[in-house]
Order: sequence, then structure tokens, then C-alpha cells
Amino acid sequence: MKKTKIIYTAFQRTFLYLTLCFFLASCGISKSVRHIPEVKQYILEVPKITRVNDSTFSYNQNYLTKNKQQLWELYIQGNPLQLGYNNGALTQSLMQKQESIFFSKVESFVPSKFKQRLLRGFLKWYNRKMYLNVREDYQAELYGLSQYSSDQYDFIAPKYLRNLYLHGAHDIGHAMQDLAMVGCTSLAVWNENTEDGDLLIGRNFDFYVGDDFAKNKLVEFVQPEEGIPYMSVSWPGMIGVVSGMNKEGITVTINAGKSKIPLTAKTPISLVTREILQYAKNIDEAIAIAKKRKVFVSESILVGSAADKNAVIIEVSPKNFGVYRVQNTSQILCTNHFQSETYKDDKRNQKQIEESHSEYRYEKLQELLQEEKKITPQKMASILRNKSGLKDESIGYGNEKALNQLLAHHAVIFSPQKKLVWVSSNPYQLGEFVCYDLNEVFSGKPLSQSLLAKTDLNIARDPFADSEEFQNYELSKILGKEINKAAENKDILLTDDFIPYYESMNPDFWLVYYQSGKYYFSKKEYSNAKMEFEKALTKEITTIPDRKNVEKSLKKTLKKLK
Repeated sequence: MKKTKIIYTAFQRTFLYLTLCFFLASCGISKSVRHIPEVKQYILEVPKITRVNDSTFSYNQNYLTKNKQQLWELYIQGNPLQLGYNNGALTQSLMQKQESIFFSKVESFVPSKFKQRLLRGFLKWYNRKMYLNVREDYQAELYGLSQYSSDQYDFIAPKYLRNLYLHGAHDIGHAMQDLAMVGCTSLAVWNENTEDGDLLIGRNFDFYVGDDFAKNKLVEFVQPEEGIPYMSVSWPGMIGVVSGMNKEGITVTINAGKSKIPLTAKTPISLVTREILQYAKNIDEAIAIAKKRKVFVSESILVGSAADKNAVIIEVSPKNFGVYRVQNTSQILCTNHFQSETYKDDKRNQKQIEESHSEYRYEKLQELLQEEKKITPQKMASILRNKSGLKDESIGYGNEKALNQLLAHHAVIFSPQKKLVWVSSNPYQLGEFVCYDLNEVFSGKPLSQSLLAKTDLNIARDPFADSEEFQNYELSKILGKEINKAAENKDILLTDDFIPYYESMNPDFWLVYYQSGKYYFSKKEYSNAKMEFEKALTKEITTIPDRKNVEKSLKKTLKKLK
């Protein structure tokens, strides 16, 4: 039997990465890894939560509430262990739901118990040294948080180890780029490039694990006993930072670089960026923190600083460290390749530029910034929501060459000097951007729901979210799954009008024609398959490997027609 080359959609690639993460967590059952952090030095009061209503919960000055844009807002304070307990007690139902979504989908993706045992055998030692590379106070915080995890998944790993290892899942997903490319975009502008001259930063966090996983976005405000108060945007159960800003006006956002598949876990990148937010007041301090941590994947960390009125990109990898600074310009752009001199001759990075969609999105950012002068938060939101290709070409909704790939977990806009941050709401980055003022949140005044958001500064919902085109795009994703299922099952036949209808929902996207071609090929309708593959090749295909796979499929089809 011939082996079949499989092309994965962004959604499917994410599940493949989650599969590895699932087994990564399972290595906690190894008897050789039973590390538990020392927490006796911390004074702890076990939280007694007051339920105000269905969406608001409190404990002393700590509380959780859901705003009208459906973002969960969490405020916690205390020592590391207390932070973990307060977080876990307030978000317990959300955290357990998130864990259930995560593991149930992974389990359904790899149902074979035999394959699970094989992977466990290989990976059981993988995380054995992770705790040696994680700060003790963060381990204590994770321990407190883990006390509120579900018992349902204890067969995978003990609660604490499960929480620790899953903080490395983001890194593994980035390392497995051939299967799970995460195409994030970020940029910073200042001086003549902004309306008021202040530093302004925007980012799309293009991380998609299904609609259910993205429903419960968490905007977290943390007042640690030591260090600088900060905010971050992620999901329940996460103490690391993928997008955040501290009270001093330091911001961090992370973008994947091209990595080898790591052979041992070290410091998860989200805990490096968490440390930067908690302890850095300027760019030099941020660089010093990043430099002393051992990471196990390649990552770009865009750091903005109110004190410096500037931004840099810290580029980290297991064997290299570089800092990219701009000269004679007041803008810095970041997609998914490195730019510093350190990585100038790095073959892996060069391949990333040549074959992925990173350089295309970089050029799109340059194009938009040439068109858009004097950037405001509203204009920044428009850039992050842009769905077109270069020269405003229509490249299909969901194309990873677009800045807005219609799969973002969240988008964020930072104004570090004003200490303002805007967080997008569902769907993707299309919903209303909710504004928060860190000067008010961390003022020391008693907090209330009305104090958190600066609603008069919110950025309006994108009209596209309520358009027929968007509804068609969402429908096309559902129809695409039906086509894939039919292509894999010889007993499933689609009606004659199914394929034309499916393609009409997103007519400029190459993938719809490629999926249609695969369906026809599986049913031995080679003339139709040929036509679909040829159509796909006329569209803006996401990457060089994707184009090569379409060409291979067409070549195989032509052989069948001879």
C-alpha cells in the first residue's frame, strides 16, 4: 500500500501538536518524576469564595467577573502560593472546563491505546528536568493553582506536574512547526508614526484550539507580593504570559521562530515573559532576564518600554541569543522569523523566510504602515483585523498569509506610556476591544467591576463580524470537515451540488479547491480532481510546501488520466 502524504489545515495541525502535549503531560506518571515544590515558607489562607451572581465571584480583594463583551476579568493578589490558591479557587469551574476541552479533543484525536503507550515510552523522561529551570516561586504558584484541577485526569499525571508540563505545551506547539505553525503578528510604532507621538503596540495571537477553547478568554490582573503588578491575556489555568503589560509600562508579546524539535524541556517561554513583566522596568532589565533563562524553543519576544519610549525584539533559542533594534526609524515589525545579526546566517531561519508565510505578512505590515499615517489605537485595530493580501488582493478568508487569519485567540493593543491596554472579544479579533487603565486597576483603591474597564475608550466591533461573508466563512469551515470526512470514507458520497456550494462560501481560498480535489480523487473522479487542483494553483497558496503538495496531487491525478 502506498503511503499518502497528508496536508493538515491550521485546525488539524493544532490538534497534532496537542497530541504531543497530551503525551508530554503523561510522562508525569513516571515514578522517577515526583517533584513537589517546597511551599511551607508561605503564609496561606485557603480562599472562601463568595458567589455574587452567576458571573461574579470574590474573596477579599480578589475577584472574577464576566463583562458584557464576554471577557472574564480576574484580579488576584498575594504571595506566590496565595496567588495560585486565589486563582484556582476563583476560576475552578473555568479551569476544569478548559482542561476537559483540551484533553477530550486530544484523546479523540489519538484513540489508539497502543500508540499512547509507545509515545509514553519515548516521552516519559522528557520533562524530568523542567522544574530545575522554573523559578521556585512560580512552582509554588502552580502548586496552589493545581489544587483546584480536576481529579478526572489524574491518570495522566498528578495535578501539579500536569499543570507544570502543560505550561510547556505552547513551546512544543511552536517547535512542531511543520505540523502546527502558529503565525502570530506584532508591531510597535512611535514618534512620527503615531498620532500623539507615544509608543503604541499591537499583536495578533493566532493560536486556535477550536471555538470552545477560545470562548473563555481571561484578562488577568496580578498584584504579586514581590515585583511589579501586571496584566495578561490568556486562558484559565495559565500563569505564564503570551501577551501582557506591567504597571511600569513594559509590554511583552511572543512570536514563534523556527525550532528544532527539542529533546528536553527547559524554561517555558511564557514563564520567561512572565518574569520580565514582574521584574523589569526597562528594556535592558528585560534583556538581562531573558538572557539568563535556558529555553528549549526559538521565540521572538517583542518588548515595549514606556521608560525607553522604544521597542526591541529579543530573539531566543536553545543555542543563540540576539536582540534586534531598529535604527533611523520609529517602527519595529515582528512575524515568525528572526531579524538580528545573531541569526543572519542561520539556515533554519533562512528556510523559514523562504518557505513560510512569515515574510509575506511582514511585507503586508510594511505596506499598511506606508498607507496608514499617524497610527491611533483605532487604526491599529484596523491593521490587526486586515484580511487581504499584498496590494489588497483577495486571498480567501482564513489564509495564513493574512494578518487576520480568522483564528486568533486574541488581539491586544498597548499604550505603554498611558498604561492603557485594549483586549479583543469574540469572534477572534473582530469583537469590541475593551480598554483597561492599569493606573486605575493598580491604584490601591478598592476595586469594583466598574473600575476595571474604561468603556468610553473601547474600540467598536468590526462590521465584518456581522456580515454575510463572515457567516459564509464560518459555514465553509463546517463544510470543509464534511468534505474531509467523505474523502477518507469510501462509503460517504456528497451530492452533486455540495462542492460548488462549498467553494462559493470562500471562493478565493486555495484550500477549498485542494480539499475538493482530494475528495474527487478519492472517488476516482480524476477529471474533476484535475480541475480542482488546477484551480487551487491559481490562488495565493499559503506556503511553498503547501504549493508543492498541490502540485504533487495534480501530478498523481494526471497519471491516473493517462
